[in-house]
Amino acid sequence: MKAIVHKGKDGLEGLSMQDMKAPSVSSNEVKVKVKAAGLNRRDLAVVTKRHKAEDPALIPGSDAAGIVEEVGEDVTRFSVGDEVIVNPGLGWKERSEAPPEGFEIVGLPFHGTFAEYYTCTEDHVEKKPDHLSFEEAAVLPLAALTAYRALFSRGNLSEGQTVMLPGIGSGVLTYALLFAKARGARVIVTSRSEEKRNKALELGADVAISTNSDWTEELEGEQVDLLLESIGQATFEKSLGIIRKGGTIVTFGATTEDQVTINIRSFFYGQYKLIGSTMGSAEELRAMLAYVAEHDIKPQLDQMFRMDQYQEAFQYLQNSKNFGKIGFIID
Repeated sequence: MKAIVHKGKDGLEGLSMQDMKAPSVSSNEVKVKVKAAGLNRRDLAVVTKRHKAEDPALIPGSDAAGIVEEVGEDVTRFSVGDEVIVNPGLGWKERSEAPPEGFEIVGLPFHGTFAEYYTCTEDHVEKKPDHLSFEEAAVLPLAALTAYRALFSRGNLSEGQTVMLPGIGSGVLTYALLFAKARGARVIVTSRSEEKRNKALELGADVAISTNSDWTEELEGEQVDLLLESIGQATFEKSLGIIRKGGTIVTFGATTEDQVTINIRSFFYGQYKLIGSTMGSAEELRAMLAYVAEHDIKPQLDQMFRMDQYQEAFQYLQNSKNFGKIGFIID
């Protein structure tokens, strides 16, 4: 089978298109003919930071949608011909405060989804939402699940509250915008790009300001109940300064430096809540898929690349050119 493979060199130079042995199917597994696969910042981190030249060859990729082509003899949930999405989480079944020991994400340390076929146990795939194309479904799982857990499981966002999304444009934050508006929340976004701010307004954002502006001055009169912080050092102090007293910051990423400094006295006097979050459980994935179907939500799909455009796709993501999700057309 054709696959995007990382081996032999560090970084993006280690990527290539290769023929790999198609996976076999054991008694409780399903074999999926991948139609499309989503590209995430995690995949970029895997090939630029985590998977090394001396490691065994790896097929990256955490997201995919396709058609079940073969099932093991003990499989009961799926049949040949079913349209499915891959659950990018391994070993996290029920919603919990934190992932259990042994939790992994598809695409490292095991082979991922950037290939013509992907095989996994039947409890690691779900039915594709009927209203989504394969391309739309393929870019859904990891980023949309991350947004869903951050907003609802961890942030407890409710109707009428105001949520702020600094750095709009990523897949997670565009999902967060769509999910929050469906819940009836007011949404404030920031971006250094005027084009991205305008796109966010078109997508339903109520207010869009420059990330480099004085947020306190720009948002005078606003009350921010919940803020999703995914940038890190570059914005964290501003995020803490704009949230209302008693408000909540949920953090799930750091596209700038990981280390941040806070005034602890201001923090405890403000009675703020700082909560970590990461992806989500299979239970939350199913809840997210039901939410997407109920509200007829479709991903903000920036563009899809052919498999042989892997270098262009990874560099496009690395340079943050996307507004919404990108991925690969496999079939």
